[in-house]
Amino acid sequence: MAYDSNVLRRATQRLSEERRLREEMQDRRRAEIYQKLPQVAQIDQQLRRTIVDIIAASLRTGDDPAPAIGEVKRKNQALQERRTQLLLENGYPADALDARPACPTCGDTGWVGANMCSCLKKLCAQEQIRELSKLLDLGEQSFDTFSLDYYSDRPWPGELESPRERMEFIRDVCYNYASRFPKFVYRNLFLTGAPGLGKTFLSACIARAVAEKGYSVVYDTAVNIFARFEEQKFSRDELDIRDARDETRRYLHCDLLILDDLGSEMTTPFVQSALYTLVNTRLTAGRRTVISSNLSMDEVRRRYSGQTASRLEGEYRVLPFYGEDIRLLRKQRPI
Repeated sequence: MAYDSNVLRRATQRLSEERRLREEMQDRRRAEIYQKLPQVAQIDQQLRRTIVDIIAASLRTGDDPAPAIGEVKRKNQALQERRTQLLLENGYPADALDARPACPTCGDTGWVGANMCSCLKKLCAQEQIRELSKLLDLGEQSFDTFSLDYYSDRPWPGELESPRERMEFIRDVCYNYASRFPKFVYRNLFLTGAPGLGKTFLSACIARAVAEKGYSVVYDTAVNIFARFEEQKFSRDELDIRDARDETRRYLHCDLLILDDLGSEMTTPFVQSALYTLVNTRLTAGRRTVISSNLSMDEVRRRYSGQTASRLEGEYRVLPFYGEDIRLLRKQRPI
């Protein structure tokens, strides 16, 4: 999973901070116990010395070290039993002085060999939701809160389904896409239709559900995405170029890219080329993409290159939205 470097950095910092706080709490508890039970402090000093004794016995030359090591171990065991007894008699748990990691799998490092541990993945998912919330209102946007009440159940002109029937189908496709990610039968989605029909809302629902599963999700508008591609190619400022390169790398390599409002950008030959690069690179790598647009597929064919339109039509499940503008209906008759 290709997490954004900022997301990974913040998650790693949180993991380190949580580990530091646990260590400080353990130090305070140890100091409290030593002050209340000086004998326990003395036992711990003796236990530390037994380690030196074991090393000395194992390095001793000329004699078999096994008897000496055995004696040291027996002494060590007796000291531990006495310490446990003192702790229990004074109301402390037997392991009160043991430093135990919150995650026994990775020892609170966040990594098991070269693989990210589930504890760090969980923090990355939380940070990713926070990152997405900067651009998307994820407060109440979830499949559970998606309502069909604003969609008419009357036949829609020129269509076989009512808007409500159509949106029930689209909602179910989006829900299954997110809940089964990345194994759903449709790898990529193209949400098309007039403004105010719920495309961005369902995109946010998908983003939340997939991010909560621990996959890297990047959401951005077409205007921002193509501006970053343009900065990377044409900017003369090295810092701007580096930032734009980092952003475009996120767009190309995240597990799920949600490109919102395709068609709102000024369409130039460069934008046409950048869109094809983005779509084709992600398809070739097997990475998933959701695109929303007010453009119909006929308008996409006229506005962008034939290659791009062919890739979208061939590799994306096109979901046409229709109905009345939900935003206007909410103002007229709030539920």
